[in-house]
Amino acid sequence: MVGAGVLSLPYAMSELGWGPGVTVLIISWIITLYTLWQMVEMHEIVPGKRFDRYHELGQQAFGEKLGLYIVVPQQLIVEVSLNIVYMVTGGLSLQKFHDLVCDENCKDIKLTYFIMIFASVHFVLSHLPNFNSISGISLAAAVMSLSYSTIAWSAAIKKGVQPDVQYGYKPKSTAGTVFNFFSALGDVAFAYAGHNVVLEIQATIPSTPEKPSKGPMWKGVVVAYIVVALCYFPVALIGYWMYGNAVSDNILISLNKPTWLIAMANLFVVVHVIGSYQVYAMPVFDMIETLLVKKLKFTPSFMLRFITRNIYVALTMFVGICFPFFSGLLAFFGGFAFAPTTYFVSNLPCVMWLSIVKPKKWSLSWVTNWICIILGVALMMVSPIGGLRSIIVQAKNYEFFS
Repeated sequence: MVGAGVLSLPYAMSELGWGPGVTVLIISWIITLYTLWQMVEMHEIVPGKRFDRYHELGQQAFGEKLGLYIVVPQQLIVEVSLNIVYMVTGGLSLQKFHDLVCDENCKDIKLTYFIMIFASVHFVLSHLPNFNSISGISLAAAVMSLSYSTIAWSAAIKKGVQPDVQYGYKPKSTAGTVFNFFSALGDVAFAYAGHNVVLEIQATIPSTPEKPSKGPMWKGVVVAYIVVALCYFPVALIGYWMYGNAVSDNILISLNKPTWLIAMANLFVVVHVIGSYQVYAMPVFDMIETLLVKKLKFTPSFMLRFITRNIYVALTMFVGICFPFFSGLLAFFGGFAFAPTTYFVSNLPCVMWLSIVKPKKWSLSWVTNWICIILGVALMMVSPIGGLRSIIVQAKNYEFFS
């Protein structure tokens, strides 16, 4: 659950301000926990059947063909965009680690090369067969995310409130402030990713009529969300409190002292995003290989897996190298892809719930879901605009493959 998006939360707070920022963080936590509960409940809502894939649940809600057309493109956009952002995050963290531990005689190395170094790991790990085979990597990633989040806010406290700290909006124009506000909403949406693989994860849990999988799965979700709160809220609030609107779009980039600790935190980020990349790449590999075998009649083989997975890793690496704008990518993808599928959920878990469960009109469940849908549509409309503007502004002074 805890993604690299946590590192951008102080920056998002600087664009939202104290009041709106705290409100958005809390509402996001509550609503995404609620929609996760809905997905866990719907996993076995039809007696004797398990919806092990997001698109299978979509087909139950919207019909055989329409369900695929609605769910699969959005799910793919989310997972591929996450992998692209993780490429950039891994490269940035490796570069920061290099800059911290290197002495003055070290040569500057382009970010492009660090992204390629990070990608090289995935040309190997991507050939692991399934979710169970990456459980060790996932455990390491989970420990790392808690570790670097704790280092981020504790190091910020150690550094103290910066001289001349300012909490007002940075842009001088109203338009700039509004666009940045929209962009920050996308940053927060991105941080609360995770719904896209929840059904695939629940599918790995044994289930019987006496002991359905939703029991242990829900316990896991609650523990995950407690960890999310322990990571997100201190990083967001303390990072903004210490740096104000001068904070970097990645809090670990703002921190330099103590050198050994911040260097270690950046390495933790690298280990974490290695695991996270694989978690989100696995369903994509599954979709690609299923399409090739079932629809295009390819023969399942090691060579098929080797070629398709390596091409996918290479493509995400290439896009990451072309557009290495951490906050801009987070905001754009956060609104464009995460709002529909996870965040305020403009049309998936909530609409599926209304379609499958059919709560009574004007009941608490019915009203809650419609509020989520309306908020989700609004978010999906405004945050990609802010994110795209942010990418355009950052790209003004950027040379491709520099």
